Amino acid sequence: MEECDSTGATYGPWLVGLGAALWGTESAWRIPLNALFEAEVIVFWEHVLILIMFLPLLASRLGEIPKIEARTWGYLVFSGFAGSAVGTIFFTLALKHGNPTVVNVILNIQPVISTMAAFLIFGDRLATRFFLYASVAILAGIFVSVAHPTLIGVSFERAGLSRGTGFALICALFWGLSTVAGRGIMIGMSLRLASSLRIVVGLSCMTLILLAYGKLHGSALWPAAAQAHTAKAIVLLVLLASVSGGIPLLIYFEGLRLTRASTAGYFEMMQTLAAVCITWGFFHASLYPHQVVAALILIAAVAMVHHVQQQLEPS
Repeated sequence: MEECDSTGATYGPWLVGLGAALWGTESAWRIPLNALFEAEVIVFWEHVLILIMFLPLLASRLGEIPKIEARTWGYLVFSGFAGSAVGTIFFTLALKHGNPTVVNVILNIQPVISTMAAFLIFGDRLATRFFLYASVAILAGIFVSVAHPTLIGVSFERAGLSRGTGFALICALFWGLSTVAGRGIMIGMSLRLASSLRIVVGLSCMTLILLAYGKLHGSALWPAAAQAHTAKAIVLLVLLASVSGGIPLLIYFEGLRLTRASTAGYFEMMQTLAAVCITWGFFHASLYPHQVVAALILIAAVAMVHHVQQQLEPS
């Protein structure tokens, strides 16, 4: 990834930014879908449609499957379960029960989680200033989450903390750990096969989850609300799976192939910008002034975490 030609170095980062920005549009589809389906059903249909899109990629790489080692399978199963399935369920729930703008900003805490996990699992070094910037990011995240910080002493509910905030933090944990697992996957298989199999694992997990909760039947998979707005439900699901799912995944990883790791992290923040534009601009999920300041500090602190960690990597 570090050895990029001059042309790739020019447009590679912008592909990373475009892919990340398209990921950031998913709130535009998930929020209205929450009125038609339960969260886990949305994620199930999302995986079905993305898998259909990725079948050609999967078919072209089937010959590699027998060569995959057990450890790589372990990372893949965890990534598909934690990131693709469970993490996405909690993100969908967070958008339903919390301020969508707050939710999307809080998710920027993921790099702190993944960096710590990489330290614990792979023995990665931590920069001297990592804990400083990580602490600032966590404190800023708390202030982003709290609409009325002066009322924390009275009650969390009065302060404005919601279930959505809790769901967002759980999502950040699962997605952060999934990022680290993804690193383990990349060691043992090609990118195209990994992307396709992750969706297969995610769909398998979602099928088991729906089966366990007794929702793997027609009335749960396509409830009355969706039946009353069939065209709307289909269009939103297709947009979620394509514009915010499969398409940005391919664009993002192509950009990542052509981009220095030290540069990619900053362009990935286009996801937050796109998400906030949608949730604030279209769904009017505004922030208080102190939350805006805290959000900017959070993003800056996470950028510094990325910066100081990249300085440890060999050039």
